Amino acid sequence: MSDNEIQLNDPQTLYERWEAAQWNPFEVALDRDRQQWAEMGESDRGLIYWVLSSLMVAEERITTKFSGLVGAHGSEEEASFLATQQVDEARHMQFYARFQDEVIADPATVAAHVKRSREQVSPAFEQIFDVELVAAHERLVANPEDLASKVRFASLYHLILESTLGLTTFKFVTDYLKDHGLLTGFVDGYSKIHHDETRHIGYGVWFLRESVRESPGVAPEAIREMLRTLLPSVAESLSPSSGADGPDLDALGVSGEELRNFALGGLTRRLEIIGVPLETVF
Repeated sequence: MSDNEIQLNDPQTLYERWEAAQWNPFEVALDRDRQQWAEMGESDRGLIYWVLSSLMVAEERITTKFSGLVGAHGSEEEASFLATQQVDEARHMQFYARFQDEVIADPATVAAHVKRSREQVSPAFEQIFDVELVAAHERLVANPEDLASKVRFASLYHLILESTLGLTTFKFVTDYLKDHGLLTGFVDGYSKIHHDETRHIGYGVWFLRESVRESPGVAPEAIREMLRTLLPSVAESLSPSSGADGPDLDALGVSGEELRNFALGGLTRRLEIIGVPLETVF
């Protein structure tokens, strides 16, 4: 079966799967994590705090810069699914904030968490989340009927933020924690979040493939345009050694080549399914 023949789930199917996959961020067991956190060395603590900081800033931006896509829905089924995604993002933020409150034991409001977390992220991360995501969302809010704006936003959100960056971070962070027997509660909650994100990505790939098929004069170039803008910052943000902007991610035991190969491999596969091969981007 070719990539173009792969069966993708439509919004109604994804909505039904969401209904069957509910979870409560306040029911994930964190007792063991609290004990382990007190016993962990500074290197492991620093790594986890930096990762958590990045996730919290990402979720805050993702949660607050998403309503434009809901407003640009093309059908009632699509609107219903997109509304579930916004609920998911808020739930994810609640889990990360709870982990900081109860495990790192530094109670504060969610806004205070995010403000402090912003001090830990790199310029490349800021370019993606604070500049490009904000601008793409503003364009979509201003022009909800404009297909190119919707395609660019979905390319950024579903192909880059949730797929290339999100799936890569999840794999290598959870592999490290599992290999070292650390923070099983965090791994459990993060895995539930990952399950949600794969559903979101499924929507993005479905929407972009449908757009390429139905509007070949608009959608492919809109995807390429967004990728050309974002990929330099994506490559920088996946650097395993972040210097003054964060910890040395070599602590994960992962080389820069492994990070890049995993991230690029996933992006390449999704673009093939969508119908815009990576080699046509540049």
